[in-house]
Amino acid sequence: MSESAESRHELRIAGFGGQGIVLAGNILGKAAALFEGLNAVFTQSYGPEARGGACSADVILSSGVVHYPRVLRPQVLVLMSEEARNTYGSQVNDSTIILIDEDLVNLEEAPAGSFLYKIPATRIAEKLGRAIVANIVMLGFITSVTGMIAYESMKQAILASIPAGTEALNLKAFEEGFRYGKDRYGK
Repeated sequence: MSESAESRHELRIAGFGGQGIVLAGNILGKAAALFEGLNAVFTQSYGPEARGGACSADVILSSGVVHYPRVLRPQVLVLMSEEARNTYGSQVNDSTIILIDEDLVNLEEAPAGSFLYKIPATRIAEKLGRAIVANIVMLGFITSVTGMIAYESMKQAILASIPAGTEALNLKAFEEGFRYGKDRYGK
């Protein structure tokens, strides 16, 4: 496949340790590789204090070979904490899609040329009974707003990645995030 015909997406999910950021990146890569037939590269980064410290998950999805495994300027930037915004918020392209947990990130407008989408992911997760599924709410929102991964592919990757006995909660979280994107942004 020629380089011009290749599709390549770079995505960074950032927040703090304990939010399931790394798991979300892993699920996204799994959805692309196992259920979409794409090549996926996943890397993760933690701050010095694992829980509560800064962390990020970088995912590159490509229909061709991925020669360099690091995200430099993400096409999609997901921010789930204010510290993540401070650390990664300036690393955008002119057309970066920025998705934020609006209760945890203070960002009123996107940098010039970028696009901002907001969701109260943690609040939705808390209403479902477990704040820990905010990452799965965000995966539903990512799926809805970006269209990078098909709904069924992401759903299957979630089911393949979560602990037994949590399927109903996680699927509800995914569906709520997906529905929020459709209802609020028509995506």
